[in-house]
Amino acid sequence: MKQESSSTSSVGWVARLQEKWALQSVWQVIAVLVTFSLAGSSVVILRKQLFWLLGFDQETAWWVKTVTYILLIFPMYQILLLAYGFLLGQFSFFWEKEKKLVRWFGRKLGLRKS
Repeated sequence: MKQESSSTSSVGWVARLQEKWALQSVWQVIAVLVTFSLAGSSVVILRKQLFWLLGFDQETAWWVKTVTYILLIFPMYQILLLAYGFLLGQFSFFWEKEKKLVRWFGRKLGLRKS
């Protein structure tokens, strides 16, 4: 069994992502990963602020928080992905992902045919 050096294996996962996502360069992979990181970090901050503005606390029912998360926070994350993707030159990558997600939801909700 051949053992890879740590530098070879770290390049391996980047190459796998590049191939899976059909990206042209390692820099695109990095830009996509940074976009995911920025959007995720931003939505955590925004969720805290939004829940505070809405007056949510530990006494707020879990289902109210969950519905709010699905209706407001999840779409915010999608918008942030597009915004950060645009700023980092990866808008088309994220736009294609968004279109797939919308089609998937449409099929699951019975709004579109498979």
